[in-house]
Amino acid sequence: MERVILHWTAGTNTASALDKRHYHYIIQGDGSIVEGIFAPEDNISTATPYAAHTRGMNTGSIGVAVAAMHGATDRPFNAGKYPITAKQVDALVDLISRLCAQYDIAVTPQTVLTHAEVEGTLGAKQRGKWDVTWLPGMDQAGHPSAVGDLLRVKIKAAMRPKPKPSLFSSLIKVIIGFLK
Repeated sequence: MERVILHWTAGTNTASALDKRHYHYIIQGDGSIVEGIFAPEDNISTATPYAAHTRGMNTGSIGVAVAAMHGATDRPFNAGKYPITAKQVDALVDLISRLCAQYDIAVTPQTVLTHAEVEGTLGAKQRGKWDVTWLPGMDQAGHPSAVGDLLRVKIKAAMRPKPKPSLFSSLIKVIIGFLK
């Protein structure tokens, strides 16, 4: 696999049957992950059935969506009745960091990007798609690359190895445990 493309479904906070046909993974409002009917490997070639999530960019692409944003408008901005939740963002960052590690995908603007970034970054026309340009805590939709950059920073941070406890802190924990 070559890249991961992030989407919102423009639906409710629950994965639908249609969502499962178009995305490899859908993250529901509570942060739970639902697998689509196609595996990422089904998108190695679009000569056989595959998850059609990004016009002209499905080959080699993993499609991950947050189930959200039904009724959203960009001008004037309104997140609709089903906005993206903080739990979804956390789950999205965690899932994409694991997918990048599993498929050896570097986290760059060309390889991990939002659907809204595809046209400007990869040159594939997307008919005005503006997902994902808004995240919880934002007052209005942002520039696609700014939101993509923010998500990439979070994904890279999630991929960093966690520091190992020092020998000294480990020894202190043992002593405290012994004294209890």
